[in-house]
Amino acid sequence: MSVEQAELVRGGVEAVLMVVDQPVTAAELAAALEVPVTEVEMALEQLREDYNGYTESSSNNAAGIGGVRRGFELRNLAGGWRIYSRPEHAEVVSRFVLDGQSTRLTRAALETLAVIAYRQPVARASVSAIRGVNVDSVVKTLLQRALIEESGVDPESGALLYRTTSYFLERLGISDVQELPQLSPHLPGLESLGEFYDSSRI
Repeated sequence: MSVEQAELVRGGVEAVLMVVDQPVTAAELAAALEVPVTEVEMALEQLREDYNGYTESSSNNAAGIGGVRRGFELRNLAGGWRIYSRPEHAEVVSRFVLDGQSTRLTRAALETLAVIAYRQPVARASVSAIRGVNVDSVVKTLLQRALIEESGVDPESGALLYRTTSYFLERLGISDVQELPQLSPHLPGLESLGEFYDSSRI
């Protein structure tokens, strides 16, 4: 494998690891990149060393010498790989997440929350299809805010389903999602999304 190919594989592996919300195996990464598993395994080990502060010229030295030790690390847990923040930064990460609870939701988050509220339980892919954009990061934010939660698995696709929480109802001042306002008067042309919404909820 050439240096250029190795860098391409390594970059691809890193890019995928930055967006996954659960550990992925080397085989899954290899399938996504369409390269041999051995090349992915090599890239994973190189990334792990890089995050720990090792470089090719300093691999025989102590961690952190010759490179920059990142605030995150690459772990192989239960056969899958994922990027995690380092334990020593747990306090600052927790403070950031908790402080973020008081900030206002973005428009993208509000739109995603509305789709989930009116179509729950719903899979992330369906939400993405309705909004026309990737909603992975937004769903993570809503989960962190405790506005939505997992609600089982779709029996056909195996995808996780999401629904709103009691905290969501509390913030809106209602006791049941059936009390949500009808959408039709506010969103003209919504009939074109009939395949995504139940007519009784529009």
